[in-house]
Amino acid sequence: MPDLLDWLAMGGYAWFVWPSYLIGLAVLAANLCLPVMRHRRLLRRGAAEEGGR
Repeated sequence: MPDLLDWLAMGGYAWFVWPSYLIGLAVLAANLCLPVMRHRRLLRRGAAEEGGR
């Protein structure tokens, strides 16, 4: 168990390392989710314009 705690402490730099990992994951998630959401919105907008004609 002490080995795990030492690893999580990252040699005393955990306050810098873990937030940077979280920020990186948030950016990756945004790069995956935002284009999908934009694509769905454009499909809905296109279907609405097709139905209005």
